[in-house]
Amino acid sequence: MSFVRFLARPMLASSFVLAGMDKLRNADDTATQLSPLLRRAAETLPFQTNEKVLARVLGGTQVGAGVCLALGKSARLAATVLAVISALNAYVEWRSADITSKEGRDARRKQLLKNVTLTGGVLLASVDTAGKPSLAWRAEHLAADARKSTAHLAADARKSTEKKLKKADKAVRKAVDHAVGA
Repeated sequence: MSFVRFLARPMLASSFVLAGMDKLRNADDTATQLSPLLRRAAETLPFQTNEKVLARVLGGTQVGAGVCLALGKSARLAATVLAVISALNAYVEWRSADITSKEGRDARRKQLLKNVTLTGGVLLASVDTAGKPSLAWRAEHLAADARKSTAHLAADARKSTEKKLKKADKAVRKAVDHAVGA
């Protein structure tokens, strides 16, 4: 892991871990703030649950994914989870912000900018391959190498077959000439 990743991942993850811990501690407030979103989620689940439990699950997921990102364990998956959570938070906070005053509108804009920035950061982390080629790149190059190898094997087989055919043709001609001459 590079020095930059060693520093950047925990720095980026710290905001999510702290926000997730706040959600866990203040599940009632989180459930109230995220109520429209959590109500829809609770309705789509195949089992009975309430918004407070979902708020805790969301907070716990945020803490867990943040810790995984900070430690570099399943960092791309953790960053993807955090990107989704961050985008949902940005939407909910933007919709529920107080816009009755100029200060409220300024605070809403700053909060939205912070959330968009964090979402962008974890989106970058979600595609970071730590200097290694991505799976798609590796698969593409493996297929290209396989095509080259197959082409070389086919060419070698063709050359070998042509040599053997020429040798057999020569032997048949010699046998025919010998039989005709006898």
